[in-house]
Amino acid sequence: MQAKPQTAASSKLERTLGPVMIWGLGVGYVISGEYFGWNLGLPAGGTLGMLVATGIVTVMYVCFVLSYAEVACAIPRAGGAFVYADRAFGRRIGFLVGLAQLIEFVFAPPAIALAIGAYFNIFLPSVSPLLIAVAAYVMFTGLNIYGVKLSAMFELVVTVLAVGELLIFAGVTLPHFDMARFTADPLPNGWAGVLPAIPFAIWFYLAIEGIANIAEEAKNPQRDIAIGFSSAMVTLVVLALLTFVSSVGVDGWRSVVFDAAGAQVDKPLPLALGKVVGENHPLYHLLITVGLFGLVASFHGIILVAGRATLEFGRVGYLPKMFGRTLAKRHTPAAALIGNMFVGFIALATGHTGEIITLSVFGALTLYAASMGALFVLRRDEPELERPFRTPLYPFLPAVALVLALGCLVAVAISNALVGAVYLGLLVVGGGGFVLRDRLLGERWSGDRGSGN
Repeated sequence: MQAKPQTAASSKLERTLGPVMIWGLGVGYVISGEYFGWNLGLPAGGTLGMLVATGIVTVMYVCFVLSYAEVACAIPRAGGAFVYADRAFGRRIGFLVGLAQLIEFVFAPPAIALAIGAYFNIFLPSVSPLLIAVAAYVMFTGLNIYGVKLSAMFELVVTVLAVGELLIFAGVTLPHFDMARFTADPLPNGWAGVLPAIPFAIWFYLAIEGIANIAEEAKNPQRDIAIGFSSAMVTLVVLALLTFVSSVGVDGWRSVVFDAAGAQVDKPLPLALGKVVGENHPLYHLLITVGLFGLVASFHGIILVAGRATLEFGRVGYLPKMFGRTLAKRHTPAAALIGNMFVGFIALATGHTGEIITLSVFGALTLYAASMGALFVLRRDEPELERPFRTPLYPFLPAVALVLALGCLVAVAISNALVGAVYLGLLVVGGGGFVLRDRLLGERWSGDRGSGN
């Protein structure tokens, strides 16, 4: 006997988001990747290796977004990739893809929180960056619990400010671009350095797929999601390339990785800007202050989308039912948001930004490959499914995205064996628990299964 689905009153989300809001969320999820994280790939890849990695990753994301938008518009559910995989491949594969999605969205915010702490520490050197990170978690989890419309408005405002800051940063630094410095030591580890640079190139775009997870809250999901995906991707490609060139071109790649003491840091833009105007210049402090909005935009936005992914797991019974409920008046997944926050606290305690980023990347690449597979299966098995947006150049674009996602997954695993083992361990433990519970309880606990029907 199947478990009864939860009532609409206990799990529904409000439809309040238009295309501009969705663009703001899509860019906001990702834009912190322009502010930090990508620079950690430079010691391995150098300027040229990182550029090659970024080029490969950019092609993958463009093909992926134009393909992912099809299933997101056809099946507008908060579970995103989990729902598509469940529908295409069945419960067990769907569960593993959903778990990979949770790993991506739950572990990305701690990495951003550590960077927020590092940026604030510039102005508040006596305050622990970790304490700042924890405070940020509590504040923005609370904002997301308060209401999605207010959260989306806040996200749009800080995203516009963050985009503006990147443009101003480029305007200040590009006049100081030096080709000799930009190309100095371009491959410190030879072409082999491209592989370990890939996770940090992915950080330029990671989490844009979160747009699919707010599809239930779009006013017209079949139209607005497609517009949001495409416009956000164009914006991010331009910003990623502009930020990379303007930062590294000032004084070479080492100057945006290591501080004066030789320590590797999470704030490449302040390092580059300090070389141009000095750390005591008013413009430096103004731009660094505004630059915090980029980190806040992604931190806040991914907390929002992670809550929706956890909500869907709770809805179908793969997590305790409390995580599948929303507040009666505000229609926000409070329990899911709070649960994710406590997992984030555990990740914060490690203090290893690079490893947390890489763990999130493993989840993302699994999601990308599985979603493209789901697109092919659903095209074959459900030709009658209403598809308001259809992937251009099908099957070429999803095939390219699938091959590149799998290739990047192998490359990241080769260059990050330990983190890969942790990721695999999470999947094995989660999958083993799922199979065991499935055998003990059968279909009685499968609930709604998020089929999107």
